[in-house]
Order: sequence, then structure tokens, then C-alpha cells
Amino acid sequence: MKISYNAAAMRANNALNKSDKRLTQSLKRLSSGLKVTAAKENPSGYAIGRRMNAQIAGVSVATQSANNGISIIETTDGALSEVHDMLQRMNELAVKGATGTLTSVDRETLNQELKQLKEEVTRIANDTEFNGQPLLDGSFDLKGYTNNQRVNVDSYSDEALAKEYTIDALTVVYKADGTIDLDATRNSFVPGADFPVGAKVTEVGSDKVVIKGSQDFELTLSVKPDPVVDANGDITGYNNVNCIPNDASGAPTSLKIDLTGIGSMDTQIGANEGQQLEIRIPTISLSHLGIEKTEVTTQDSSSDAITEIKGAVKYVSDARSRLGAYQNRLEHTISSLDITKENMTASYSRIMDVDMAEEMTSYTTEQVISQASTSMLAQANERPSQVLQLLQ
Repeated sequence: MKISYNAAAMRANNALNKSDKRLTQSLKRLSSGLKVTAAKENPSGYAIGRRMNAQIAGVSVATQSANNGISIIETTDGALSEVHDMLQRMNELAVKGATGTLTSVDRETLNQELKQLKEEVTRIANDTEFNGQPLLDGSFDLKGYTNNQRVNVDSYSDEALAKEYTIDALTVVYKADGTIDLDATRNSFVPGADFPVGAKVTEVGSDKVVIKGSQDFELTLSVKPDPVVDANGDITGYNNVNCIPNDASGAPTSLKIDLTGIGSMDTQIGANEGQQLEIRIPTISLSHLGIEKTEVTTQDSSSDAITEIKGAVKYVSDARSRLGAYQNRLEHTISSLDITKENMTASYSRIMDVDMAEEMTSYTTEQVISQASTSMLAQANERPSQVLQLLQ
């Protein structure tokens, strides 16, 4: 028997320390509910779990963004619904004004109401906002530019590729009554090779020229008119407008049209970069609706107004249809994100969450072992004192 070094007590103490560490770790798992409480316990699993947790949090925020997108669309559609109703009333006024039973005084009354409705359309377009951002003033519409100040890009379809287009010849021809001559303007149009097959002028509106081609290509140009003014300042007609600009030397050059393809509202619908849905909100204005000059002061102008308002109704209907499609996409996106979050959370749980029943069994076992180790350490510490019996 030896008294200088108590090896048995040291062994018992080591066993107790190890058991105590395992007991402490088990307590951490039981109290936190996590199987991996530190990176050292499962380095690869901890790294995977952290990435998955970030992804889950990102998906939750993306769901909120998608819901905000739906709210924006509902706000916009609500405003466009009122514009639709006002256009319907305008159409009723135009139909009334087109009948020969009314006097000029009657039509003037109709025209006053028409003016008020047009002003309200403008007000709604300017004042409709979401979170302080205007929605209908073109802030979230696709942008395009030209190299001629008299010609602007009014709008273009989603199917129009974002690139530069050239027009080699285009003259907007006006009739005696100031309206654009479709046939003459169409015949003057010479597109560059970059236009889709079959591109041609298909429609004209109030100072607008619509070019359509294959694969649903559609481009609307707004042309600034060139009025003929008499000595009294009254407009007596309109000069034809050559849309091809001149260079510095005065020689004609091609009309260049840059369709940027940008301007839509980017809505983040995923946890990763680039996972966005572009929501295009078309510009609402009297000019874009083609009713800027609409009036019902005469029977002829009332008849023209019927056609113009019909075009405006189509414009708003197309806009609301597009917004409805966006809303459907966002609702499907939210459902998909919910499923993704559910499945990723389950995967994250398998990596990080502790099995409480199994861990409680381990904890009970370690607790018994710790108690036994404590008892044995006490016994080992008593052994050196037994040597005194030999010295008596």
C-alpha cells in the first residue's frame, strides 16, 4: 500500500470529470433543445445548419415581400377599377353626344362632365401611392428612348426584346381634320433589320403610332405634332412630321429607339440573389389612354370619342389583366415558399434538434455514473488512511 500518490483516487477523479462533462453537455442539449450546441460537436452539421437557418429566415422575408407585392397590385387595381368606371361613363356621354337629337348646348353640358372625368383620371394617376411611392405615373413602367426630341417611346410589350431598334423612314401624315392618316403613315414606315418579321404600323391614335410584329412585338411611339397656326393664333391644320432626325451636317439619319427593358418594380421572391419578379405597372395618363383631346362638343367629335374611349378601355383592361396575372404568380410563389420553408425547417430540425427522449435516457445514465464516480472517489480517498492501521 502507498500513501505518496493515490493513483486509484486519480483514476476515479478522471472518470468523474469525464462523466461530469458528458452530464453538462446533456444538460445543455436538454435545456436548449438542440443536438448541436457548439461548432466543435459537429463542425459540418453546424455549418450546414447555420446556412439552412439563414435560408429559412430569408424565405420568411421573401414571403413578406411577395405579400407586399400583392398589396401593391390590389392598390393599383383598385385605382384602375375607378378609371374603368369613369371611362364607361365617358363612353355613355360620347354615345349621347353622337345622336342628332341633341343641341350644341346639350353637348356642351356633356363635354363639361367629360372634362371633369378626365381631370379625375389625371388626379388618380398622380395621387395613387403605396408606401409613399406613386404607382401610376410611369415610375414602374418599362423605359425607352429615341434620338429625336419629337418622337418618344410611349410603351412597348413585354415580348419586345431589350435592345436598340432603328427605323429608316417614317412620316406621320395628318388628314385635314387633324387626325393621323393610318394608310399614308403605314406606307411611309421602313423598319431596320433589327425589327421582328412583319413589323408594320397597324394603328394610330391621338399623336401615336403603333408598330406590331411577330411574336407579340408591339411598340407605341408618341409623336409631337406640328400645327399650322394662322395670324390669329388658331390651329388650321397640321404639317406632316418626318420622324427621322438630321445629323450635324443636316443629312437624315436613322431613328434610333433604345428599349431598355428596365423600370419595372423588382420584388424579391426568394432568399437568394436574382430571385425576383418584375412587376410592370403601366403608365396611366390622358395621353397614354389616347383621350387627351377627346371631346363631345359636336356630333362628329362625339363619334370619334366613342372610338378613342374604346381604345382607352382596352388599354386599362390590358393593364388590369397583366396585374391580375402578376397577383396569381405571387400567390403561387407564396404557396411555394411556404412549402419550401416547411421542408427546410424539417431538414434543419433533423440536423440541429435533439431527441428529448433519447437525450433524457443518456442524462439519467450519466447522472447515475456521476453519482457512482463521486462515491468511488470518496472510497479511494479513504484508502491511504488504512495504512495507519499498519503503523499502530
